[in-house]
Amino acid sequence: MVEVVSVPGLREFKQRGEKIACLTCYDASFARVLEEAGVDALLVGDSLGVVIQGQATTVPVRLPEMVYHTRCVRRAAVRALVIADLPFATYSEPKRALRSAARLVQAGGAQMVKLEGGRERVEVIQALVREGIPVCGHLGLLPQSIHRLGRYRVQGREPKDAQRLLEDACLLEQAGVELLVLECVPVELAAAITAEVGIPTLGIGAGPNCDGQVLVLYDLLGLTAKPPRFAQDFLSGKGSVRQAVADYVAAVKEGRFPSEQHAYR
Repeated sequence: MVEVVSVPGLREFKQRGEKIACLTCYDASFARVLEEAGVDALLVGDSLGVVIQGQATTVPVRLPEMVYHTRCVRRAAVRALVIADLPFATYSEPKRALRSAARLVQAGGAQMVKLEGGRERVEVIQALVREGIPVCGHLGLLPQSIHRLGRYRVQGREPKDAQRLLEDACLLEQAGVELLVLECVPVELAAAITAEVGIPTLGIGAGPNCDGQVLVLYDLLGLTAKPPRFAQDFLSGKGSVRQAVADYVAAVKEGRFPSEQHAYR
């Protein structure tokens, strides 16, 4: 019998010390391949704006597009947990967030929604949780805020910034978040956050001490023109996409990925 990954089951990964292997996914065909290779969670990321649509950032991605791609993935997903991003400006306040999340869950079939931001999102998260919608948080580098940031860069290097991110992680957990993505933060900070919270953390450019890892599928397959430092081409030298993904899953589970070369200090 296939053991289905559920939202409550995420904490069990952390409790038993098993790493969570997550990848982005945008269609049914890849969903089947990723599941067969052992991926635990499929993130229908707004990264599709860049890797699928050819946009410069994730900001132009619209909610109907996220619903469509989530529905495609959900049709093929059997074991893996399907998480969907709430796109830019669709969760600015609780009522709007609830409408947006409801569409991803009802029309798209998402089992969890992901949103970016810290303490300023607490009220929104609480509203979603009250309605029974599981939430994944996202701290560190926030791609939807690229116009404010100016460029993609590591977050939390200064002591005051690191302390704020640690506090934000605790506040998100208290608000009801069940999973937390840490993007482009120093290794030591990611380790501290992971130790402090009871919910599992997924790192992307956050070092090896998180409770799991997530990568953009197209980075893993070596299809990105300028891959980020934290990515690795798992397809190089492999005979198939399925084998490349299986190697990624094994590397995450065994603690071989990410290595020092993929980390920030």
